[in-house]
Amino acid sequence: MSATTPTRTQAERADHTRTRILDAAISEFSENGLAGARTEQIAEAAGVNKALLYYYFQGKDAIYEAALEAVAQRVVASSLAAMTSDRSAGEQVVHFALNHFDRIHSQQAFQGMMQQEMMRVHRGEENALTPIIETVFRPMMMRLRDLLAEGKRTGELIETDEWQIMYAALGANVFYFLSAPVVGIMLHYNPLERGAMEFRRKAAIEFLGLAIFTDRKHGAEIAARVLASTPMPQSSEFKIFERKAK
Repeated sequence: MSATTPTRTQAERADHTRTRILDAAISEFSENGLAGARTEQIAEAAGVNKALLYYYFQGKDAIYEAALEAVAQRVVASSLAAMTSDRSAGEQVVHFALNHFDRIHSQQAFQGMMQQEMMRVHRGEENALTPIIETVFRPMMMRLRDLLAEGKRTGELIETDEWQIMYAALGANVFYFLSAPVVGIMLHYNPLERGAMEFRRKAAIEFLGLAIFTDRKHGAEIAARVLASTPMPQSSEFKIFERKAK
């Protein structure tokens, strides 16, 4: 082995350092956006000096793009794990919808970065989301679309447009969290308190079991099985909303 060849320990240490930097960057960018984030804060949170950031990444934009890709890859890996071939197509779809709900409430950094990027896309600005859509999100959504088509072919799922089922299953989750501040003011309770989220999570999956399956009894049984096998993950709750609610 030559003197310049890194040892396995050195390589592992470098990977660990890079991961710490990306984790710190994800937190900083999700809270402050690309423009407001400070590389000094990322370095401090990662426990490295600022010069080391530029050893691993060429600049702030490169750190941001790598952080967004890293968190997107983690989310998609979790989503794809929910769609395993030992379940029917319909059950995989329900697992995916539940994973989506849990991801929104437990991975707030990802949601913050995605919202910022979608606004940049909407304004027609240069963004980091477009390439990630092609390499990360498109395969996931195509997998979901194929499952819905398979479910229709086997007669397990109702005959309707696959994208409409996606909108119904995933859009309901998004709207629940987006509308929470308004609903909280209107109904005088916090929809993002854990007990409220547990109730909505269960109701959303039970509704899906009744709505998209040709045999409602079968769908209800699948919904119950999916909920029983997948406890709701812990999270830091939605601190911004809670501050306003006090």
